[in-house]
Amino acid sequence: MSKVYARRRLGILAALTGLTAFVGVLNGPTASAALPTPIAASTARTYLSSLTVAAENRTGYDRSLFPHWITISGTCDTRETVLKRDGSNVVTDSACASISGSWYSEYDGTTVTSSSSLDIDHLVPLAEAWDSGASAWTTAQRQAFANDLTRPQLIAVSASSNRSKGDKDPAEWLPTRSAYVCTYARAWVQVKHYYKLSVDTAEKSALQSALKGC
Repeated sequence: MSKVYARRRLGILAALTGLTAFVGVLNGPTASAALPTPIAASTARTYLSSLTVAAENRTGYDRSLFPHWITISGTCDTRETVLKRDGSNVVTDSACASISGSWYSEYDGTTVTSSSSLDIDHLVPLAEAWDSGASAWTTAQRQAFANDLTRPQLIAVSASSNRSKGDKDPAEWLPTRSAYVCTYARAWVQVKHYYKLSVDTAEKSALQSALKGC
């Protein structure tokens, strides 16, 4: 094989490799949710072992006991802030409502182009928090939990995946997109640990299993 031919062949292979990568970008998610990065799996396992194990009690729960969405900045409330954070090429109007953009739903791997088809999920649901300790909190504490942008607690996902999840804990529901289960479990444990919430036996077992795959 001549040196000239070899160089030409290498050039063609490089071009094909670049084209493949470019096509991969076009076919990939248009946006990836910017959930604050959860703790490492090793830390999550340590935190999980320290959580109090207790039976859940939903007596007295009402969603209105967790005030949301609150104003974050200017005319933007918590929902609108998460939509802008988690989307790609998001355009908002004067009231901070998202009028265009695209969002990649990490729970089910779908791309959404209308904000009305998105929910902002409380990764640890409000009812679950109530069951595991938030019933003893003040209203101000519950408001802080329901609008927490610092911990990995709020994420924009497809409305269908969020409705499927409902108030379920990891023993009853995990993201159908298996690649996100590890992130979800790490985030769940981080939030519960930070807020000193308990776990029930089945929930702890499910989290232990999920974290083994991290």
